[in-house]
Amino acid sequence: MAKSPTPKKPPNQAAPEQTPGEMERLTTAMREALTDSMIERLVTTGTSAFEIVDRLNDENTHDAVHNLLDRLTELHKLGALDTLFDLVVVLHAARNAATDNMVERGFTFFEQMVNTVGNEAMGTLAENTREALEEAAEETVKASPKGGLLSTISLLSKPEAQRSLAFLLNFSQKLQQRAASA
Repeated sequence: MAKSPTPKKPPNQAAPEQTPGEMERLTTAMREALTDSMIERLVTTGTSAFEIVDRLNDENTHDAVHNLLDRLTELHKLGALDTLFDLVVVLHAARNAATDNMVERGFTFFEQMVNTVGNEAMGTLAENTREALEEAAEETVKASPKGGLLSTISLLSKPEAQRSLAFLLNFSQKLQQRAASA
């Protein structure tokens, strides 16, 4: 009588049961392969992993991590993740390139700008200028142009037009003088 052939196991499939001798040899091999420092690192890594898992049990941390992962996925889909990392590289390079003198001059400039722009007189000046420009724009839109060179010349005969032109000329002259002396 012919024996039926036994089916072969696939090569990657683990044996369904291991003998106690095999487990003992595996345990002995692991124990002999690991040094004290390797075991210490494994214990430290395992402790850190359990701390992270424990933190994820907190509802706020759990929600924050999921939100972070969602936003990270969104950045990746948009292609903004590369841009974000490029920005980080630029900021890092700028920080490394900045000297103490550069940082000090930057803060001095910022302080001077805050002191100059942040006072009440500058705020009042800016507000008055804005209101004057708005009123002038409204009046200009309401006035109908009277056209021609002769009407422009007749406009120059009015005292308020002459004072306005004189003011603008004096202002521009003083501004040029200050720019030249600076």
